[in-house]
Amino acid sequence: MQRIILATRKSPLALAQAELVAARLRAHFPEAVCSLFKVVTTGDRKRDWSLEKQGGKGLFTAELEQALLGGEAQAAVHSTKDLPGEATPGLVIAGYLPREDPRDVLVLRAGVRTPLTIATSSPRRRLQIARTYPGAAFVEIRGNVDTRLKKIASGAADATVLAAAGLKRLGIASWPGVDFHPLEFGQMVPAVGQGAIAVQCRAEDAAALAPAFDAATARQLGIERALQHRLGGGCQLAFGAHATADLLHVFHEKTGPRTLPLTAADFDAPAAAVERIMQTLGLAAP
Repeated sequence: MQRIILATRKSPLALAQAELVAARLRAHFPEAVCSLFKVVTTGDRKRDWSLEKQGGKGLFTAELEQALLGGEAQAAVHSTKDLPGEATPGLVIAGYLPREDPRDVLVLRAGVRTPLTIATSSPRRRLQIARTYPGAAFVEIRGNVDTRLKKIASGAADATVLAAAGLKRLGIASWPGVDFHPLEFGQMVPAVGQGAIAVQCRAEDAAALAPAFDAATARQLGIERALQHRLGGGCQLAFGAHATADLLHVFHEKTGPRTLPLTAADFDAPAAAVERIMQTLGLAAP
């Protein structure tokens, strides 16, 4: 490809992620000219919507996918955790950048040790953080990362939960008026694909783009996304999954947190691995 137009959301984090993808593509394809096609998605426009009540699927991805299908862009850059489990006909994931820190981070207003109000719109985060703070009340929160940090620092709530990868990509190691506390997998299982940037394209372009991306991340996300697809997971389901080289950390609203072993054979055949995982957890597809 001589020219690669990347569709991206306009938020500061989305643009930072798109620039990382552009740099990766330029390194692998020195002759290519990369540029950004900035899109406002439904999720960005409807800031007053509850993602849980609206279902969440496709709210941050549909317009980017339309840019691909309409030929306005050659690739689209997504936070993998925003992608629905079901693939859009004609589109595939060309690959992923190497995954950044996948953990969640508890953001506490300075001076608060036990939060009484926690701002999060995610059922996955609510159910898991409630295990640590069972007396806390939950409120919704929307907005970019800096908006959320400002809200907590100003006292809109005692705490929120953010992705470590997003903070790092924005260069935020600290923020006035709040304290950061990374949560280990035993405290909070991440969302499927958390920390990974996905590059989506038309099916016919995948072979040309794939060599630029990270095979190890793709293998791990193959397990996570296959399980998400099998469960029909969306923003309204309290579900998280994170695969390492030999373990799968899972949280489901019906099972709580679980840690299961993974083998090389599981990564080679993720569909079969997911069937075993579903049986072990006692879960049935919707």
